[in-house]
Amino acid sequence: MAEILLLHHARGLTPGVLSFADALRDAGHLVHTPDLYAGLTFPDTEAGVAHARGLGQEVLAQRAAAAVEPLPAGLVYAGMSMGCGYATWLALTYRPGSARAMLYLFGAADPGWFEAEWPSGLPAVAHQTLDDPWREVEADDGFRARVPGGELVDYPGSGHLFLDDSTEDYDADAARAATAHILAWLAGLS
Repeated sequence: MAEILLLHHARGLTPGVLSFADALRDAGHLVHTPDLYAGLTFPDTEAGVAHARGLGQEVLAQRAAAAVEPLPAGLVYAGMSMGCGYATWLALTYRPGSARAMLYLFGAADPGWFEAEWPSGLPAVAHQTLDDPWREVEADDGFRARVPGGELVDYPGSGHLFLDDSTEDYDADAARAATAHILAWLAGLS
């Protein structure tokens, strides 16, 4: 069993994010899903990104930090798109040495963003679609170069939030494959 901190994407803590968290819980994991937007969700990614920019990185980082404060070390830090950066910041900068593993959905994080070295032996996996219009090639390159043993898993398609069944990006086949991969990966963590 893993204890997971799951940080949502730019649309907020959507029903699809909660549905994915429930799938992890059904497999026996303890999942925390803090709401960095205080109850707001957005119908499209652009509106969510605009809201996140309006709040600012400092406010979102403070909210992420407040969410992790009561939690123990040994967490799997998981981020969905926007949440990838905050999960990485928490694990590498805010609470270094506290991560058991890193799970990225809808993007990969480059530890170089935080001027941090990847901890030795810290497993990481990132899941994305091949033609995601929000995909950042530089982030992928940084992940490959600076995350030893990091795994980047690609799925056919172009949906950004392909695992969130409450969005138009949802892809049932890719979501099933990603969920199966994630559950096997979590089960294999020592």
